[in-house]
Amino acid sequence: MASSDNPVPSDGLADSGQEVRPEGSSLPAARLRRARTGVALLFLTNGALFANLLPRYPAIMDELRLTNAQFGLAVAAFPFGALVAGLAAAVLIRRFGSGAVAVAGTVLTGAGVLAAGLAPSWALLAGALFAAGAADAVTDVAQNSHGLRVQRLYGRSILNSFHAVWSIGAVLGGLMGAGAILAGLSRGLHLGLSCLVFAGVALVALRLLLPGHDPAAAEHDGRRAAAKATRPGLTVWAVLAALVLIAVSGSLVEDAGSTWSAVYLSGALGAAAPVAALGFVALTGAQFAGRLMGDRLVDRFGQRAVARAGGLVVLAGMGSALVWPSVPGTIAGFAAAGLGVATLVPAAMHTADELPGLRHGTGLTLVSWLMRLGFLCSPPVVGLIADATSVRTGLLVVPLAGVLVLVLAAVLPVRPGLPPARKQPRGTDQASEAGPPPSSASSTSSSSAVP
Repeated sequence: MASSDNPVPSDGLADSGQEVRPEGSSLPAARLRRARTGVALLFLTNGALFANLLPRYPAIMDELRLTNAQFGLAVAAFPFGALVAGLAAAVLIRRFGSGAVAVAGTVLTGAGVLAAGLAPSWALLAGALFAAGAADAVTDVAQNSHGLRVQRLYGRSILNSFHAVWSIGAVLGGLMGAGAILAGLSRGLHLGLSCLVFAGVALVALRLLLPGHDPAAAEHDGRRAAAKATRPGLTVWAVLAALVLIAVSGSLVEDAGSTWSAVYLSGALGAAAPVAALGFVALTGAQFAGRLMGDRLVDRFGQRAVARAGGLVVLAGMGSALVWPSVPGTIAGFAAAGLGVATLVPAAMHTADELPGLRHGTGLTLVSWLMRLGFLCSPPVVGLIADATSVRTGLLVVPLAGVLVLVLAAVLPVRPGLPPARKQPRGTDQASEAGPPPSSASSTSSSSAVP
């Protein structure tokens, strides 16, 4: 247990008799705050880097004389690169540590975004986006891995706050892109400055992160080797498939906003380039607000009810915007879509990680990896539909995603609060894996050593 000279964030764990990891007992609370700040900076840069490129899409599309289908296929290279490289992240993290991998991936992602902005042909554009997507996938896994490491030491959930910071970064990046267009900056200068600034932020974050490898990884591997594996049943795999589709629905809506909002607003609706950038900004800003409220809503109403309400918001908001098209209405529709999907991916990931019969982390890894299919399939599908009909028709995938969530949300927990954590053998640190038990909720808010 922690001494008075080295306080750690307990959130009531000391009162409940649960152990704190040895790593946490040697770290003062101020050090953990620094680590949390470092992870937040990584999420900020990850959201901002790619978002700087999005307002430039219409100009790139025009200069390269791309059809909607060609543009959609080029953009699909980003999630395809993520799918190819995503499973390599675990190997890199075990070899170099999550913090170093996340920072290296951030720098490489920025370089790929810069190359995409300067690409003189469709092939080079697709190749640059493929490389950026591969680096982004590794960064995403590594920064979430380090965030979970810090969360275990806090003894309570803080991962949603990191994803909210990602949304801030995405809004910041979108506004930077729109501002660069207004200022008349060339794409090379704008994206070059963005790459340098956020690479510097990532290097600052590296100094704040926890050093070395995560001690919990070795402990978990030891428990897994000692335990007898239980084969998951068919029902578990069916639930996992539904959770993947829920996560894919969320990613599909996000991609529709990032890839097609500026194209639709500037093309079909005639909005100026800076105004057209506001579609993505509205979606991401509303998603951020939803993530800030998400934990309280889940605690009060349960994940199933919150997800269904979100699906209804997506259906009604974006559906109305497409039925009665206008620039303000479409921006509001994208905002409704962002608000509706705010909690979908965290809900799917958490529920998948608690499925019985799967090794720890298996469900989470599969959902995280397969949800990128939404990013891979959405751009070319919408592009093909847009070429055959219109971008407006292609964007019908957004309200349809809302319908899919309404149907599949039945696999999410109905009770308020998060699903109960998987039971651990006696003597292991449940607090590091799942946070304090429900009975310690009252002490969590009053006795936490780290805010």
